[in-house]
Amino acid sequence: MGPKVKTKGGDVGADVGAATQSLGLSDAERRRAPRVFVDLEVDYASEENYLFAYITDISATGIFVRTTTPEQPGTHLNLRFQLPPPETNARRGAKPDMKIEVEGEVIWVNPYRPGAPDNLHPGMGVRFVGLDDEVRDQLLELIRRFAYLS
Repeated sequence: MGPKVKTKGGDVGADVGAATQSLGLSDAERRRAPRVFVDLEVDYASEENYLFAYITDISATGIFVRTTTPEQPGTHLNLRFQLPPPETNARRGAKPDMKIEVEGEVIWVNPYRPGAPDNLHPGMGVRFVGLDDEVRDQLLELIRRFAYLS
C-alpha cells in the first residue's frame, strides 16, 4: 500500500502511483485520481488575460485554481507554477526551482458571489491537456512531494 494522501474525501490509503495512469482515463476514473491539497502560486494566461492566482488542490489530471475572476468553461490556459523545495529532496540534488508549464482547459467554474454564505471557494477546475512525458513526470513529482508532506 502506498503513502496516505490528504484528498478531497479525507485521508485515504491511495497509492500515489495510481495517479501515474495515462490521460486516457474516463471521467469517472479521473474523479478517482487522488487530489492533494496544496497552496501554490500559479500564473495563467488565456487569449485575453494574464493573471496570478493560487492552486488549492492538484491531481495527475488537473487543478483547482482559487480566483474571484474565473475564466469561462472551454477556455484554454497556459499555466506556470513552481515546485517548492522540500528539505529531503534538496539533499538528493533535486532542483528546488523546477518550473512546470502546462496547458489546461477550464472544465467547470464556481463563480464569485460576494456575500453568499455558500460561496467559500470561488474559482475554476482546470483539466490538463496535451501533457508530454516530461511534464507528466514533473506533475507526479509535485503530487508525491505534497502527498508525503500531508
